[in-house]
Amino acid sequence: MIRRKPRPPLAGAGTPFERPRPRRLRRVLGLGLPTVWGAVAITYKLACPLAQQSGLGARIVTSAVFFAVGTGLVAHVRQALLRELRQIRAVAGAAQNVLLRPLPPRVDGLALAAGRLSATHGASVGGDLYEVAATDHGVRLVMGDVRGHGLAAIGTAAAVLGSFREAAHDEPELPLVLRRLERALDRHLRERGQADGAEAGAAAAGGSPAEEFVTVLLVEISGEGDVRALNCGHPWPYRLRGRAEPMPGGEPLPPLGPFPLPAELPLAHCGRLLPGDGLVLHTDGMEDARDAAGRFFPLGTVLSEAARAQPVSPQAVIHTVYGELLRHIGRSTTDDAALLVLRNDRRRVPLQAETGRCARTMS
Repeated sequence: MIRRKPRPPLAGAGTPFERPRPRRLRRVLGLGLPTVWGAVAITYKLACPLAQQSGLGARIVTSAVFFAVGTGLVAHVRQALLRELRQIRAVAGAAQNVLLRPLPPRVDGLALAAGRLSATHGASVGGDLYEVAATDHGVRLVMGDVRGHGLAAIGTAAAVLGSFREAAHDEPELPLVLRRLERALDRHLRERGQADGAEAGAAAAGGSPAEEFVTVLLVEISGEGDVRALNCGHPWPYRLRGRAEPMPGGEPLPPLGPFPLPAELPLAHCGRLLPGDGLVLHTDGMEDARDAAGRFFPLGTVLSEAARAQPVSPQAVIHTVYGELLRHIGRSTTDDAALLVLRNDRRRVPLQAETGRCARTMS
């Protein structure tokens, strides 16, 4: 008789059966503790002679026993709900960080910091979006603001960000990046409209896709510090050089969504970032925030105060602006507010390279 050798267990074969044991134990304990509390109350009522008496003292003791049992049950349920809430928040935070990833502290010689404040309770991500990418064509940034806030705005922001993360590296010219964002947004809104079906369903999801729009600011910073931008209905950035200076850019294009982009997309030349200069991109939730008296938040003034400390610290600017914003409004915000600050830590451009560049420009 041929004896077969027992097969060795497959690597990881026992894992699906071993991992759930702590979870099963927690479930058993979760069901067992309320059962124990209930058994204590029933045992006392049926077996304890004191529970059978009708005197005042016996009634007080019985009430105390059942009060303790009820308190224990409430505390147990509360702990279970808090544990479940912590797990849900951890998962939601991880998903939000995938959408709006934390920026690295430095990209291609630029120090970075960013902050966001969501109008949706319990969420750190809303309709505002930003991203920075170091590419072969320079450092490219996007700052955008989706109409409204909530889950529908988060989905639209995800579509725009996903398109930018690919197009920023693929496209050699900034106008081509913007056209990629426009196509991605059109496709997203079209698919969302088909999924929503009826117009009532679309309204319940956060507004009709036909009414959706996104303001977008695309910025490209060359190795020499030249700042070029394309603006679709977004606030222009500030330059920090001892004080906050609005960077010139001209009349912006319409927001993405309602109208197609024009055939020509001229780049706005916003100036140059010298070593030590800062650049601030923001959404309109900053400047549109009001206090109880209806006064707007003085973003430019606050930035000028923060820029006095040299060298400019992007992280310190973020903390200063959001601290002043929360003090100004004195309550929870009604609109998403995002802020991105960078500082040029590159060494000064050599004179020969600068002279050659100017000569090429003149020719």
